[in-house]
Amino acid sequence: MIKSRSTRLLATLVVGTAVLLAGCSSSAPEATDSQANKHLTLLYHFKSGTLDPHNDWVALRAGVVETLVRLDDQLQLKPWLATEWSTTDNIRWTFTIRDNITFQDGTKLDAAAVKASFERGIRVSKTLANSLKIASLEANGQQLTLVTTQPHPSLPSELVNPYAAVVSVAAEQKMGSDAFNQAPVGTGPFQVTKFAPNAEIALKRYDNYWDGAAKLDTLTFKFNEDGNVRALGLQTKEADIATQLPPESIAPIQADPALKIESIPSLRVHFLLFNHQKPSMQDINVRRAINALLNRESIAKDVMLGNATPANGPFSTRLPFSSKDAVPALNLNEAKQRLTAAGYEAGADGKWVKNGQPLTLELITYKGRPELPLIAQLLQSDAAKIGLTLNIKTVENVDTYLRENRDWDLVTYSNLAAPRGDGGYFLNSALMPGGALNAANFTSPQLSEVVQRLNATSDLAQRVAVTQEAVRVIKEEVPHAYTVYPNLIIGVNKRITNWQPGSEEYYIITNKLDVK
Repeated sequence: MIKSRSTRLLATLVVGTAVLLAGCSSSAPEATDSQANKHLTLLYHFKSGTLDPHNDWVALRAGVVETLVRLDDQLQLKPWLATEWSTTDNIRWTFTIRDNITFQDGTKLDAAAVKASFERGIRVSKTLANSLKIASLEANGQQLTLVTTQPHPSLPSELVNPYAAVVSVAAEQKMGSDAFNQAPVGTGPFQVTKFAPNAEIALKRYDNYWDGAAKLDTLTFKFNEDGNVRALGLQTKEADIATQLPPESIAPIQADPALKIESIPSLRVHFLLFNHQKPSMQDINVRRAINALLNRESIAKDVMLGNATPANGPFSTRLPFSSKDAVPALNLNEAKQRLTAAGYEAGADGKWVKNGQPLTLELITYKGRPELPLIAQLLQSDAAKIGLTLNIKTVENVDTYLRENRDWDLVTYSNLAAPRGDGGYFLNSALMPGGALNAANFTSPQLSEVVQRLNATSDLAQRVAVTQEAVRVIKEEVPHAYTVYPNLIIGVNKRITNWQPGSEEYYIITNKLDVK
């Protein structure tokens, strides 16, 4: 069991609160005597150095931009900036763009504007280009025709992707790319007034928003990767909403009658990402050994304090295409057997050695999700019981670190595995060559063949069956080691009305969000 979490929480009280007070109080606008200003402050758990919607999700989460298609609270596809779409062959698609919408600079949203936005997105985002597979675009009034390079039955689902947000390219041409990436112009209910990279976004209501002007006048969307500080910010009432809180912060928040906790099952999975470019991690027996060292029950119970479910694969057991197998249990003997099968021997000191070289692995973690460093510590402790040394290194920006470094062996990681209610997103992005989330460049001919069949399948029942086939291959090849399906733990001041967190984690700031 992980100990001393409460001690660490108390140790950050004075410093964390001071930092938070300095940041929050400076950004909230003052109310005038004639009219009270409806303002909200949100503390978000990741930093963002850019607001470019085609390379970062935060602009959509902050209510600045929107996509053609969105998800409802049942994870069903619904029209958003597009009113309808159709195809006869899954290659040539027609989207009708909603009429009478303007960007935040007052210019009209039409098919030509959407075409320009997609062209920009494909140019600046390899991730978007890979997911949309666009061969050509044609605009005619409010009708956008999109032709893909291959049959792409899941295209409407891919257009839910925040990277597919629609922006005003005409505004970017006037402002310049650098200024635009600090204050993108979209169609959402809020527009950016100021952006301090990695610190906060100041937003104000866009009065001509097409779906009705927002209830709030202004909003501050702050970044802070310290979960304890976010919790304290909520408790001191300097923040109204705090995302991704540490499980140990729940009890004191619930004790405050002005606050509440929303803990809801997510579509996310916490897992170990292996570096398949390292010789040790290329050996499936080493990966299986580490998989056997994961105490998933303890992670769910002792680290997450019951706010998670042990994982048996990439997809939550609430989803129809998830694995039906039992959750793997901690098995120290199996871990030792796997290391022996990989050619390692236990030396006189109990450490594992192969060809005279000790097996010492670097485990990367990060604070953006406060439970991940604790999962790393638990794994390190259990690995030490069989003589396997894991050195933990905490980094600030895990994605940047993984892109720029190759010396790591494994990392505690977290992703939305089925944000659109479909497994294709995770399979393509995390396990296919060139995928945006495939930092370790994992390749599997067998899995690639299955995913390619999935990409060409439109029938829902068939997609479920093919996804289950992919899950079976993943279990055999162990590209990752899946730990738990975490709940979203969000702290909310009860003065917030007309707001509920969604398991898709996309639509945080809306025009309906209000304060008493």
